Amino acid sequence: MGAPVIALVIALLATVAGVAIFARGVGRILADVRTGRPAGAERVRPLGARAWLTLKEILGHGRFTHKPGVRIAHWLVMISFPALFLTLVAGFFQLRNPAFALPLIGFFPPYEWLVEAIAWACLIAIGALIIVRLRNLPRSRRSRFYGSTQWQAFFVEAIIAAVALCVLLLRGFEYAYLTAASLPGATLLHFPLTAWIGNLLSGMSAAALATAITLTALAKILVSNAWFIVVGLQPTMGVAWHRFLAVVNVYARREVDGTPALGPLPPLMVGEVAFTPETMEELDEDATLGVGHIEDFTWKGLLDFSTCTECGRCQDICPAWNTNKPLTPKGLITDLRDHAAVELPLVRAAREQATRQQATSAADPSSETVGHENVNVFEAASLIGDVIDEDVLWSCTTCGACVEVCPVDIEHVDHIMDLRRYQVLMSSAFPSEFGRMFRSLETKGNPYNQSARKRLEWAKDLPFDLIQAGVDIDSLAEVDYLMWVGCAGAYDARARQTTRAVAELLHTAGVSFAVLGDGESCTGDPARRAGNELLFQMLAAQNIEVLNELEATKIVTSCAHCLNTLGREYPELGGTYEVVHHTQLLNRLVREGRLTLAPPEAGTVTYHDPCYLGRHNRIYAPPRELLGDVADEFVEMAESRDRAMCCGAGGARVWTEESIGERINQVRASQAAATGADIVATACPFCTQMLTDGAAANGDEIEVRDVATLMLDAVRRAES
Repeated sequence: MGAPVIALVIALLATVAGVAIFARGVGRILADVRTGRPAGAERVRPLGARAWLTLKEILGHGRFTHKPGVRIAHWLVMISFPALFLTLVAGFFQLRNPAFALPLIGFFPPYEWLVEAIAWACLIAIGALIIVRLRNLPRSRRSRFYGSTQWQAFFVEAIIAAVALCVLLLRGFEYAYLTAASLPGATLLHFPLTAWIGNLLSGMSAAALATAITLTALAKILVSNAWFIVVGLQPTMGVAWHRFLAVVNVYARREVDGTPALGPLPPLMVGEVAFTPETMEELDEDATLGVGHIEDFTWKGLLDFSTCTECGRCQDICPAWNTNKPLTPKGLITDLRDHAAVELPLVRAAREQATRQQATSAADPSSETVGHENVNVFEAASLIGDVIDEDVLWSCTTCGACVEVCPVDIEHVDHIMDLRRYQVLMSSAFPSEFGRMFRSLETKGNPYNQSARKRLEWAKDLPFDLIQAGVDIDSLAEVDYLMWVGCAGAYDARARQTTRAVAELLHTAGVSFAVLGDGESCTGDPARRAGNELLFQMLAAQNIEVLNELEATKIVTSCAHCLNTLGREYPELGGTYEVVHHTQLLNRLVREGRLTLAPPEAGTVTYHDPCYLGRHNRIYAPPRELLGDVADEFVEMAESRDRAMCCGAGGARVWTEESIGERINQVRASQAAATGADIVATACPFCTQMLTDGAAANGDEIEVRDVATLMLDAVRRAES
């Protein structure tokens, strides 16, 4: 048996092993994902819209916008797999015939050009990505690769480089062989980018070149199957599996319009039913609220974990991680992934055993299994405590930065919230500060523990009469807008200045508006982000009843959290309104000429993007346009817009103390001061509060103002 035959046998055996082991890995992942709860039909429909979005997202690499070099390199590597697949097929035939060319396209110049161009591009691109990884080796936690499984990444990158190199060497050997054997086709037309390699081999004989082709083709096949074998044996190797799983994960993303899974939280589902105070009464005693064990996640959640590439972009931008807290979004996902790989097979075995025992009991009532349906069924590990540390769970500000940058559409915030819901509703385990907040919301309707009668104190001495809905008017149809003040706007001294400014500006512009006064209650956002879904539902139902009775249609609010809750979470509960942020409305009034601003006099101003205004609701331009009108000079912070750092208040963290690492608000205040600005403007009362405290703690001489207060100064100057 000659060398070519031996090489073919080795290649075929390696291929059988590679495909079989890889198929086993596919089956394992499919089984694990199917173990999860249903995620709803909306995850797969509409088919056309989702397929088109997936195609755009993958081919466009939309989540790489802040890393253009990596974006190009990764895109080139990605397309090399389908583009070079036929070279793998041809390799099997080249083991026996070194001059083999694929039928029809083998000597078709455009195909040959494409193969050579893609192979060179892939080799250069993977080289660049290896350099990026080497430059960012996790020497400290500041590296986005800190905590990533490095050997897996280097293995994948080495395989890609080896395959591209084999393709190029084969092309060079082919050119030299055709020349040495006096066969047609050895021209620059067919080998535009590899003929020079063949020319370097001009001294070799045709027999030696044939052997070189056989060995190189075999190496390419073995390297490719080594990838299949290693990856098939490692179902948790997300850096390799994401090549396939990312397509499915992007297709099944939460938002079909292409935006990240931010803004409104998905409803808490109990089976196929959304949790509400009404459905709560019909729940089984053993119903699970939230996620306490790995099998409580939906199949989409389990798919998220398997898809993670460990690229660390989420970790790189996480405010908790960057202030030395234990939370890393990447680590959370990979810990859940690794736990799922161990636990889910046991879950399936336990379910199968229970099914067999039930079947036996039904067939033979006298069976020993009667009354012992759970014999030998293992006790599942609790996720919080056994897998995820409590400090990891409660460090999250729900700012959404991780979701915003994730290239494979992992929904970190939704999973964290499901874990919090379980802790609060099932285990009653949460930070003590949340307990006080919950009680204040239950008894006083606000987290400040203030009387509802004080909700209008901010309006004392206003230079005009304020209209209160339900007192001065019976229907909000009589005014242009309901002004939703919010708890901070009513009770916090700094936020009251913003509330007054917005009210005066609307009055000056001739916009008629009313407030609810003591008829307003907290929207429930802090309760929901803390995991208390029941309390959120109660507060929301109360507010929706009031708003619907007063025929509310248009609402303006100065709180980014109220904006998100009223406008994007209440509709699922029966409250649908047109909700705008005060910067949006004020900006429109300025453009319409209904507000006249004096020439800029505010000095140098920078702007902090509130997470729930920016990332969660995509509102970036209006505040900046207004600041352009009132500031002598406007400067951006290094981390702004969709990459802006959180102030630390989100996720109900404003009601807790930071006892681990640096304070997020101090770090963000330092970033604002580093711009050299005189004023840092923002557009959310919690951001104002946090940045003011942060700047004071730092000793930074930078003033914190809401955009509306700067506008009011400009309007007053114009009137004087």
